Amino acid sequence: MFLEPFFRGQRSGWIEVICGSMFSGKTEELLRRLKRAKFANQRVEIFKPRLDTRYDSAKVVSHDENFILASPIEHSSGVLAVGTDISVVGIDEAQFFDEELIMNAQKLALSGKRVIVAGLDMDFRGLPFGPIPGLLAVAEYITKVHAICSHCGNLATHSYRLSAEESTVVLGEKDKYEPRCRSCYSMGNILALK
Repeated sequence: MFLEPFFRGQRSGWIEVICGSMFSGKTEELLRRLKRAKFANQRVEIFKPRLDTRYDSAKVVSHDENFILASPIEHSSGVLAVGTDISVVGIDEAQFFDEELIMNAQKLALSGKRVIVAGLDMDFRGLPFGPIPGLLAVAEYITKVHAICSHCGNLATHSYRLSAEESTVVLGEKDKYEPRCRSCYSMGNILALK
């Protein structure tokens, strides 16, 4: 579906996606980019899913406790409420949003905004997660970051769930997940029991 720019002659924005497994530094990279934009005197707004309250209900917080104030929203349409003075829009934990995030991010980009999205590209089963695959398809820039496998030290690409919960969305940190490489991920609970 073609999205008509809001008016002719306006500069085009773009979409950047930062993806990877848990503990790979996605949020840290998002915060780094947003802080650099602020240093350049660009107006920034960041959104997070309301359900993500692991560290704080109104902050985006990285695992090493860097943070920035954010607007928690229920639905991805909330990102469209940014003011015309905002030039950079950050979206954290994008995998938890609805599929309309893909279209809403494109609308922001067509209105001239730089849209920076961070999220898990795969769920604990190793399957594509939420709107991230669609965002990867429409993004101008993609950064895949990697954690270190907690068992062998290779690059980790998977988020291995340590708990027995079956639901796709289970909020947790090192108590519920660990980063693993493809090989250690495929070994499953044999490694979890060690």
